[in-house]
Amino acid sequence: MSNRFGKAWLLAGYTFLYLPIVTLIVFSFNDSKMVTLWGGFTFKWYGVIARDTEVVDAFVLSLKIALMSATSSVLLGTLAAFAMVRYKRFWGRTMFSAQINAPLVVPEVITGLSLLLFFVVCQDLTGGWPSKGVFTIWAGHTSVGMAYAAVVIQSRLLEMDKSLEEAAMDLGCKPFQVFYLVTLPMIAQSLMSSWLLTFTLSLDDVVATAFLNGPGSTTLPLVILSRAKLGLNPTVNAIATITVAVVAIGVLAGSLWLSRQETRRAAEQAAAYREGMGLATAV
Repeated sequence: MSNRFGKAWLLAGYTFLYLPIVTLIVFSFNDSKMVTLWGGFTFKWYGVIARDTEVVDAFVLSLKIALMSATSSVLLGTLAAFAMVRYKRFWGRTMFSAQINAPLVVPEVITGLSLLLFFVVCQDLTGGWPSKGVFTIWAGHTSVGMAYAAVVIQSRLLEMDKSLEEAAMDLGCKPFQVFYLVTLPMIAQSLMSSWLLTFTLSLDDVVATAFLNGPGSTTLPLVILSRAKLGLNPTVNAIATITVAVVAIGVLAGSLWLSRQETRRAAEQAAAYREGMGLATAV
């Protein structure tokens, strides 16, 4: 009875989460201009989007910012995670940890407003740099994404067996070689997970981007929001469907890569174990 209840509850949860998305995708192929009235199947709204330079430019800009933000977030998050895990005691550790975790709990509207005020002060001090645009959006997304990346990578580092790194150093590897040959392959899955997470967060961010964007730097979520305010139409559904498809393809590709890496690592560990058992038997 409890098993059936659990499955029913899980099904209800998935329905609540994904039914609106499925409905949006279905109505993006609606031939009628009324989004609530089905008028037949068509692809014409995707053709309209392809000829809409504002949407195309916003989509390309969103992808570019998301790629840059995800990469920089993973790099900075990795450094922060190593500092928290490998250096248990250093001056300002408590404050450092609090600053890393702050974007996870502070409302995004507060984060966006604080970043806006920070860049305004920088403009006053430097005579106008940085101007609101791609750079400020990228910096804002990175400051938030770095916190998520640091948490994911930190959890993996805490679970990692440090004796493997110590064994590599005993065999003559230098610190960089230990990181490249031992540590990096073991945390590669967390790096990919962090990259996918921060890429998605940056791609669909609205609040912080609304504070930090400038002329010529309107991202796709802002275009969707501005058009939705004027009234829903199938083009908005089509734009949202394309965004969902891009995110889904990225997550699926990352999941397949992670699965293959996990299978490969398990096979290598099993082979090493069999080899070790063989040597022990021979001795």
